[in-house]
Amino acid sequence: MLGGRAERVRATRGAARAYIPAVAVGALWCVLPALRTGAGTPWVTVALLTGLYLVCELPGRCPFFGSSVPIRAGSFFPLLLAAAFLLPPAAAALVAVPGSLVGRVEQPPATARRVWRAAQLTVTVWAASSVHGLLGGTATLGGSGRLPDLPYAILPACAAALAFSLVLTALDGSILVAAERLPLRRAWSGLLPRSLGAHLVHGLAGLMMAVLWRGPHGPLSALIVLLPMYISCWVFAQYHREHAAHRATIRALVQAVDIKDTYTRGHSERVGRASVLIARELGMDPDRLEVVRFAGILHDVGKLGVPTRVLRKDGPLTPEERQVIELHPEYGHEIVRGIGFLGEARAAILHHHERLDGSGYPYGLSGREIPEFARVVAVADAFDAMTSTRSYRRGRPVPAALEELKRCAGTQFDPQMVRALVRGLERHGWSAVTTAVTADEPGIPGPRSESGKAVPGRPRPSGGLDRVPPPQPPADGLGAVPGPQSAADRRG
Repeated sequence: MLGGRAERVRATRGAARAYIPAVAVGALWCVLPALRTGAGTPWVTVALLTGLYLVCELPGRCPFFGSSVPIRAGSFFPLLLAAAFLLPPAAAALVAVPGSLVGRVEQPPATARRVWRAAQLTVTVWAASSVHGLLGGTATLGGSGRLPDLPYAILPACAAALAFSLVLTALDGSILVAAERLPLRRAWSGLLPRSLGAHLVHGLAGLMMAVLWRGPHGPLSALIVLLPMYISCWVFAQYHREHAAHRATIRALVQAVDIKDTYTRGHSERVGRASVLIARELGMDPDRLEVVRFAGILHDVGKLGVPTRVLRKDGPLTPEERQVIELHPEYGHEIVRGIGFLGEARAAILHHHERLDGSGYPYGLSGREIPEFARVVAVADAFDAMTSTRSYRRGRPVPAALEELKRCAGTQFDPQMVRALVRGLERHGWSAVTTAVTADEPGIPGPRSESGKAVPGRPRPSGGLDRVPPPQPPADGLGAVPGPQSAADRRG
């Protein structure tokens, strides 16, 4: 078996090693006409555009800048498309070569990746320039006292950008087939729809740059487009880097909870999804949707402050242990107090066990005193607790859980949030499968038998709030218990 796997790895590497030189040969064929004597290549324009592209790529390799600059080639596609509009195909293809060869590479093998990127972009720019020329795009740019032919110039520019996107995504998919042996359909799935819109915008920006380049102020005026674009790319890259850091923070916290309380593994992510389902039905803004998801995912982060022996206790909790468990919202609020991007999520973490009638904890808030996000998370939390299978009971069907939520609406839960959940489930349904930042990621240990082997499908008992068995027989078919706490409130 291992030998077969090794053979597949060698075959994969061999295919990639053969494919990259083949594309490089194709790239060489694209640029050769510009290198022939008497080709009339406008070397000054080629040199200026090549130098600009090189300057855009070099900061990514400078230790002074570190990772604070946009290093992906996609940040500078408008410049390459401007070259495709201004130059003949062979000359335009040359512009991409030096910058691609010296640009920053994140993963080894660096040399092979640089050669591939240079060959890929060379072929792509050549194709875009060829389409632009076939549609007479060069004549629409103006120059030599002529005004640009607008809006017709937009048509060949967009066609060239479309060709650019098609060739680039085709080559991206083909290297995945060669290097990773992915099926063709999977390798190309979604590549073009994700990139086409951005490439069309890059094409329009490249057209602006080309028109200014041909205008009375010459190449210097093109910096009016390039410099703001480079700054916006840097800001965009910073935003994505910050967003990735946020997700990493959330992932680390939830993984820590899942490791400590393996029994409720996946619960946090499902509560996050249910919270977003409710928030969408309430018409919350997109920015708030992400925060309410964070609130749902992190609602139990305070379990990190609860002793493990209490969380994993097999029997009923004593009143003293129950009091310890009920401190977890305050522990959670203290843990996330300094994480600024969580915003309203911090209040939800603190108050998601408050009840509308004022009998909840930690502060006994009632009605509208309870923050909106906390009322959303309370319903999502109870719903997942009731529909999830536990060691001491099977999960309830979704309709039965919703009936229990409706029964408790107005006393324990906000009726508006319950109705929103019902509407959301009617529209979208519900799946207990978790696939995002929490439960099923590598590195989180699952339940184990006494021999230490993993036991699929058999969760390990724990003593969290959603684990406590009812102290007396259920009073109705849904398992509700008379008194201040319903079955929906026995959750974690």
